[in-house]
Amino acid sequence: MIVMKFGGTSIGTAERIRNAVRIVKERKGKKPVVVVSALSKVTNSLLKAAEDSLHKKNGVDAIRERHYEIMKELGLSRELIEPELNELAELLTGINYIKELTPRTIDYVTSFGERLSSKIFAAYARKAGLKASAHCTYDLGFITDSQFGDASTLPETYPSLRKSIKKLAKKEIPIITGFIAKDRNGSITTIGRGGSDLTASIIGIAVGAEEIQIWTDVDGMLTADPRVVRKARTVPIISFDEASELAYFGAKVLHPKSILPAMEKDIPVRVLNTMNPENRGTEILRHTKHSNRITSIACKKGISVINIHSARMLLAHGFLHKIFRVFDQHSVSVDMIATSEVNVSITVSGKADIEMAIRELRHFADVKVEKSKASICVVGAGLKRIPGMAATVFGALGKEKINVEMTSQGASEINVGFVVNEDDADRAIRSLHSELIEKDGGVFK
Repeated sequence: MIVMKFGGTSIGTAERIRNAVRIVKERKGKKPVVVVSALSKVTNSLLKAAEDSLHKKNGVDAIRERHYEIMKELGLSRELIEPELNELAELLTGINYIKELTPRTIDYVTSFGERLSSKIFAAYARKAGLKASAHCTYDLGFITDSQFGDASTLPETYPSLRKSIKKLAKKEIPIITGFIAKDRNGSITTIGRGGSDLTASIIGIAVGAEEIQIWTDVDGMLTADPRVVRKARTVPIISFDEASELAYFGAKVLHPKSILPAMEKDIPVRVLNTMNPENRGTEILRHTKHSNRITSIACKKGISVINIHSARMLLAHGFLHKIFRVFDQHSVSVDMIATSEVNVSITVSGKADIEMAIRELRHFADVKVEKSKASICVVGAGLKRIPGMAATVFGALGKEKINVEMTSQGASEINVGFVVNEDDADRAIRSLHSELIEKDGGVFK
């Protein structure tokens, strides 16, 4: 049995749905279980409709037309999704009436994206000759806590999904909603952006899948962003740790959280391209045999660097604890860290609300915030054991006259990170890719 997850861009048009169904049909001998996201951009449209409903009515019209247009091209009846569209319209009317939009209601609204796409996908699969039907994960036993917007899976989910899906798979190909679940009270929850990948991982564990396939619009995980580096190539095989680092530092093919469940159970994940299914993509394994090689270069733009300076830090016990307690209290997520005797430098997302944290830090230290920075991460196995690695990195950047403002290397040996001005980021990536991957071969050695 395999789990096949199709993202929003992979099913965003009638032609792409046809293509995705064709891919499933070619693999029906492997007993596929299909997980689908909402059509591309529909989740954002639903969020906008919910917010607009606080002030005006009829927010469902654009969403209705988007799905109708695709169904017309696929030769499907509109009646198929009328119950969901009517339910959505009533919900938006209710929001307009009470003038309130809670996290629970937002999850309810956004659930319609996957509920609609799964019905369309299953209907076209049947038209193409497959035995298939649409199912919401919560009807199959996917239970979470009540942390709306970012709910966590509860343990009873796994045996429930296993029993339900195994039974369905004996007679059909289940087409299952990603991203959504229910709590123990029966309220619809969502498991965060990138949640359809996580859904696929959880289902993969539940059914004991031989492989989880993530179908996207790129040829797997690449050595760099192809929009920045023209010679970026597909990485054929990568470890879970490397994939997690790349995802965390900006490679958007996979959500970091989605990798963890499959990693813990040693289930391989393969990232594939819906528009180029012959490409083998990238296989992600818990461990790989590769060592001492560069895999990829990732970048996260729009970050801020917080420099915390205090002479009192010198030999002071508990100073770092004091700093991180402030960030924890104000729910500020920290990325990279560099320390010296009297200075701590920390990177955070430029979107993070840091004002209250900065104000508190200034009670015991001098604090400066530098914005419009980018963190670049060189990822590979055994980087600390590659002689001259740091010299090569800084030499390549020096040739481009790019100043490195902060560096960080974890003890895990799989990444070297540094910070540059955001305006220099693309040049830095191209220079490093040329020096570390195109010249030396990187993962292709």
